Amino acid sequence: MENKNTNPDQTRAPIYEALQKFRNMRVVPFDVPGHKHGRGNPELTEFLGQQCVAVDVNSMKPLDNLCHPISVIREAEILAADAFGAADAFLMVGGTTSSVQTMVLSTCKRGDKIILPRNVHRSVINALVLCGAIPVYVNPEVDHRLGISLGMKREQVAKAIQQHPDAVAVLVNNPTYYGICSDLRAIVKMAHDAGMYCLADEAHGTHFYFGENMPVSAMAAGADMAAVSMHKSGGSLTQSSLLLVGPRMNPGYVRQIINLTQTTSGSYLLMSSLDISRRNLVQRGKEVFRKVVDMADYAREEINAIGGYYAFGSELVNGDSIYAFDPTKLSVHTRDIGLAGIEVYDILRDEYDIQIEFGDIGNILAYLSIGDRPQELERLVSAMAEIRRRHHKDPAGLLNQEYIDPEVVASPQEAFYAAKKSVPIEQTEGMVCSEFVMCYPPGIPILAPGERITREILDYIRYAKEKGCSMTGPEDPDILHLNVLV
Repeated sequence: MENKNTNPDQTRAPIYEALQKFRNMRVVPFDVPGHKHGRGNPELTEFLGQQCVAVDVNSMKPLDNLCHPISVIREAEILAADAFGAADAFLMVGGTTSSVQTMVLSTCKRGDKIILPRNVHRSVINALVLCGAIPVYVNPEVDHRLGISLGMKREQVAKAIQQHPDAVAVLVNNPTYYGICSDLRAIVKMAHDAGMYCLADEAHGTHFYFGENMPVSAMAAGADMAAVSMHKSGGSLTQSSLLLVGPRMNPGYVRQIINLTQTTSGSYLLMSSLDISRRNLVQRGKEVFRKVVDMADYAREEINAIGGYYAFGSELVNGDSIYAFDPTKLSVHTRDIGLAGIEVYDILRDEYDIQIEFGDIGNILAYLSIGDRPQELERLVSAMAEIRRRHHKDPAGLLNQEYIDPEVVASPQEAFYAAKKSVPIEQTEGMVCSEFVMCYPPGIPILAPGERITREILDYIRYAKEKGCSMTGPEDPDILHLNVLV
């Protein structure tokens, strides 16, 4: 693309620099936003601070325009592409959801097939609702002890490609929420040999680009596109993300796809946070992620020494469905102490003021990144030891199935927009769902539009609700009714 430097200067942060210059100019604002550098909303200014609201500004010539960047935003994108080893990069202000949806919409049209694991984030299936592509699911293996979905096996991907040679793309989680990676290099090669694109959801893999001894990143593996959640492990503000693309993609077309759904009023708070975070990761990423891995290793050892818990790690690696493990992920299996993960999550928050990332029916995830310190980990470990001592129960009767193989009856788009009716949830067995049902986080649908509702799925939903999982997706906020195809 235009304006590429041969040696981008990674000490620069062009958007941040332009905002600093703008702040010093004392410009009189007769444009939006209406708070006018915070003067019009003193409570907001007091809450967020003058430094923050003064740079919450609109696109203007000195600050470039996210929809068609030609100066400081373009420079920041060139620096991001260089830092992540991509051909091009796009700053995204709609979260990694918008990055994931752009990947699907850039490669798939109505009726096209896309090969993917079923344990994808809802944003992937949302994109299928939008564009009308047809999912071909490679059902992941399940670790029955842990009750979690694993990666895609090479032979399963090869079989899906062989059975669906007309598919246009293969999508891979790199890693899953729990830190499990598929053999990405092999899957990229299979996809490319079959004339398909390979897309990577790297919402939880920003650190793969900067840490040492990490699983391979999507760009290093040769993937065509990767959605990278900079705000998760990269330190930028919530809702800021990067979309990385490889040399086989047309960046001008990708920009057009982004502009179909992304705001024309890109937040300079989010964009400058991406710019500053990219510079920070280039300069300090190796060192900080080494510390994160050391902390995670220490915590795994301490938690496993408590007894009853299983903080799992690289010992699970089997070279295929668990090709690699993200060493920063502190995932802990809780069922053996007689508590669902969501119950441990609730106790940690309510009784110990510790907020972890999520709990599901069998596991919890404590998200470690560049802002954590050893003393907080000590607090988490001692709280978990106390929880085991005070709340330990007989694990008999706890559900352990985390992944339910879906029966797909209609495409997500067809089912979402079809004629439907609302039915009490307990009466929906055998019907075809027209909406999503999921625990959030992690946001992996239990049911997606077009899937048959089974007794096993209904039991799972009821159990997850009883245990306190935060259920989202359906039109009925209480999830007492589901929309089904007429």
